[in-house]
Amino acid sequence: MTVNEESLQKHYEWKGKIEVVPRCKIEDRHDLSVAYTPGVAEPCLEINRDYSKSFELTRRGNLIAVITDGTAVLGLGDIGPEAGMPVMEGKCALFKAFADVDAFPICVRSKDVDEIVRTVYLISGSFGGINLEDVAAPRCFEIERKLKEICDIPVFHDDQHGTAIVVAAALINALKVVGKDKSARVTICGAGSAGCSIAKHLLNLGFSDVTLVDKDGIVCEGEPWLNPETEKMAKITNLRRLKGTLADAMRGADIFVGVSAPGIVSEDMIRSMAPRAIAFPMANPVPEIMPDLALKAGAEVVGTGRSDFMNQINNVLAFPGIFRGALDCRASRITDGMKAAASYALASLVSDEELCAEYIIPSATDKRVAPAVAAAAVKAAREEGVNRI
Repeated sequence: MTVNEESLQKHYEWKGKIEVVPRCKIEDRHDLSVAYTPGVAEPCLEINRDYSKSFELTRRGNLIAVITDGTAVLGLGDIGPEAGMPVMEGKCALFKAFADVDAFPICVRSKDVDEIVRTVYLISGSFGGINLEDVAAPRCFEIERKLKEICDIPVFHDDQHGTAIVVAAALINALKVVGKDKSARVTICGAGSAGCSIAKHLLNLGFSDVTLVDKDGIVCEGEPWLNPETEKMAKITNLRRLKGTLADAMRGADIFVGVSAPGIVSEDMIRSMAPRAIAFPMANPVPEIMPDLALKAGAEVVGTGRSDFMNQINNVLAFPGIFRGALDCRASRITDGMKAAASYALASLVSDEELCAEYIIPSATDKRVAPAVAAAAVKAAREEGVNRI
């Protein structure tokens, strides 16, 4: 069987990848009285007196809502919220496996920004954090922004920020391998949620020369096809004021990051890059250029989003630890500082002795990852004063 065929068979067997299990024993009348009525009235009254106790007296303090509208599921596009449920359940399973964070999938039947925002806000009192997942751009930017304004718990769009954290960590180490620094020219293909967030995160980390490319061409001020988000990005990227195609943007670039579409990068485009180039073609399941072709064309360091190639750049390296840290210090939000700290913590797990072109980022199954990212996130949250414990 192929992996896809085996996965379908297993999903029929599993009938869901997560389940709810009690943390208290209910074996006799006394247990029932303590866990439920009449004893449960006391914690209810305690929370009524002090809202913050809801994080201590219920599972809320360790519970994340994984929210989707089903409009950008993996590489499958707008397949609907119910069809996105296997991915959301998988995300919840990863939260638990890697960071002991409980998570629950919630698939919302709406594409209306305000309706989604209102729905998530109304249920936010049951959770310690909100993980937005597989929501299409540019709507995802507005949904996240509005939720951050009204929710008193962290709101984190993983397709944006999780991707950015891991890409930055991989680049920090890849630059060491090729002997370059943050003045390197970066070309990012894909100006949706992931691409825009990667660009912003790299700029926050001190990268100085970042150019975004969308399906219509290089993102540049004055282009008539820009949407509100890419208009903002045009003001802070593409300092050379390049215009043209992806090939134009890649010529002379030190770094290529792809979060776009399969097969759109040729060997000639890789050859046109600067010597000792770094290429991260991360479209899934088929990257912008296959790793062997990128290496053959002269790229020195190559990473993809796939687990069957070296240097897998995967969000699972970021989101379990980031939320573990946010919950542990009861952060009110996840800041740029916390994201930066997560990138550096992740990069630091590859020692100077281990670092090479084939190993720039830890494995997704490396048990050190979530604790290291969580500790870095907590430290940054306390430095920035967004912690509540």
